[in-house]
Amino acid sequence: MIAERREQGEVPAAALRCIAVVPAHNEERTVASVVAEIKSFDPHFEVVVIDDGSTDGTAEAARHAGAEVVSLPYNLGIGGAVQTGLQYAHKNGFDIAVQVDGDAQHDPLEIPKILGPILEGKAELVVGSRFLGEGEYEPPLSRLLGIKVLSRVVSLLVGKRITDTTSGFRALNRQAISLFAADYPHDYPEVEATVLVFRHRLRLVEVPVHMRLRGAGTSSITFWRSAYYMLKVMLALFVGLFRRYPTPQEGP
Repeated sequence: MIAERREQGEVPAAALRCIAVVPAHNEERTVASVVAEIKSFDPHFEVVVIDDGSTDGTAEAARHAGAEVVSLPYNLGIGGAVQTGLQYAHKNGFDIAVQVDGDAQHDPLEIPKILGPILEGKAELVVGSRFLGEGEYEPPLSRLLGIKVLSRVVSLLVGKRITDTTSGFRALNRQAISLFAADYPHDYPEVEATVLVFRHRLRLVEVPVHMRLRGAGTSSITFWRSAYYMLKVMLALFVGLFRRYPTPQEGP
């Protein structure tokens, strides 16, 4: 728990305000359990669900479970939803934000793993990796190949081994929150966001985590979407080599 780490001297004595950002699109069947699990992990952990233009009862389920809800007027996609959540965290002065998907694949009991390096002052962004030796995550071959290729490309670009460029299970400190509140890729964002972190000379650490199967529904990423994803992200990475990045503003 965060309180226990404070007592052990691993974080400053001043209270840290922590929030879980939960992007959710039509996750009525799982989002309440996700919110409940986060609050079970730490009752003082605030939760904001970004209802990304859902057409079902996602917002009502999240609100009933005790989360704050920000409802977008239409579906922006994962990047827009995550940035909305980080803008909320930045505006309201949170010290740490954790991204947890609304489909129940991320186990909130694993949150201490991704919080650890931030609480110890070793990283601005921590990514839960599915490929560092824990769990039995086995994506379809086409998706696994794409993840491996992108990991190799990103590793070459940033000069550091990155094993999981598409994981959405992440923890951010105030610097990273400020960066992504100002500038966050909107379409398949995690790969580009990883490069963005290194462009701003922030420290990224990966930790091994276990991912669960989806709690309900099916993934929207098909074989052809995976191929499109690969082409688009490769192009985005190339363009990103030449773009100028805005400087994030400190504080809310």
